[in-house]
Amino acid sequence: MPGVTTAISSDSLDNGGVCLIITGAPAAGKSTISLLVAQRLARAARITGDFVHELIVSGFVWGLGDPPEEAAHQARLTRKNLGALATNFADAGFTPVIDTLIPDREGLDYFLEALRPRPVLLVVLMPMIEAHHHRNTIREPEEQFFFDDYETLIAGMRDGFASVGWWFDTTELTPVETAERIIADASTLARTDP
Repeated sequence: MPGVTTAISSDSLDNGGVCLIITGAPAAGKSTISLLVAQRLARAARITGDFVHELIVSGFVWGLGDPPEEAAHQARLTRKNLGALATNFADAGFTPVIDTLIPDREGLDYFLEALRPRPVLLVVLMPMIEAHHHRNTIREPEEQFFFDDYETLIAGMRDGFASVGWWFDTTELTPVETAERIIADASTLARTDP
């Protein structure tokens, strides 16, 4: 299959042994990195929040869109479906690599509860804000996402769960280097248990 690389897995990260969540602000690299990580594991399923949310065809409201009550409802539904897919894949021996934006502690707590008793690893991609803007400009035009309030979003994430998981500055790393670091180090650096 084109684009699939040879597995270079870490035993503790592979074969459904954990649930891996990769989050970050828009254009942090979630989609690219989650795909690269999943491709390098022997048995993994990549589950993207954008894809699951976009299963809603009629009545779709973006997560920060209007009306806010409906946007929040759809965000909760997306989390619920991501959690269900992840548990199904993990129980079948595939490591779920969840790619989604988790803006606050409520969102993280939902995943931790939904995925229990499976171990959860959380990687928060945190390149410098300038890197977010640059990465967005080099995307295909139909994949570009313009977002101007990185400071508020990142501050909310830090206020909610800064002490949980691995807050990983990827500014100077290539996507491949980032994926390889996650595979090598997430089992120790991305833990969500105390």
